[in-house]
Amino acid sequence: MPSPSAIDSDSAAPRWTEREVELLTVTLDLLQQNGFDRLTIDDVAARARASKATVYRRWPTKADLVVAAVSHSLSRTVIAPDTGSLRGDLMQLAEFLIRQATALADTLTAILIEVRRNPHLSAVVEQLLLQEKRPINQTILRQAADRGEIHPSKIDTDLWDILPGYLLFRFLVPGRPVTPDTARALVDEILLPALTSAPAPGRPADD
Repeated sequence: MPSPSAIDSDSAAPRWTEREVELLTVTLDLLQQNGFDRLTIDDVAARARASKATVYRRWPTKADLVVAAVSHSLSRTVIAPDTGSLRGDLMQLAEFLIRQATALADTLTAILIEVRRNPHLSAVVEQLLLQEKRPINQTILRQAADRGEIHPSKIDTDLWDILPGYLLFRFLVPGRPVTPDTARALVDEILLPALTSAPAPGRPADD
């Protein structure tokens, strides 16, 4: 029987010790409050009641510490939904991405400028926000192809990043709040028509 929900899980094994998680959590809080440029390892150590040496032993630079904090906050175990329909799966994915973006909006705003200057941080954010979601999207599309809702050629489409990319954009632009109608419009007016259309010219109509 198709699973009706639960795309998001915390079941992955922890990457950090309890003390490291505490330091990363403090870093994230200060990052959200002060932004990247005003964040200091002195402040992190003081807030966490740790020595600077403890922090530096694990993360040699502020950039390393921020990358770890962002990576920890964005890491999730995500399981593709299987509601029995392509629309249902896409809506559940959209709802998950909205919850994730809502929780991380302050963090992403705080690092927005630094992401452009720091290739390592940029790569981490892209990997965790976009690249790790690609297998989920491909699973959703493979399920839809198996049900006969879409042509198999659509499984590897570049449309997969429209949903997370647009929702992230809306969260980072002041005055453009994301609403349930945003997700419905993306799914019903953009993704579903594109995914259920005939294969592009040059692609075979059948396998």
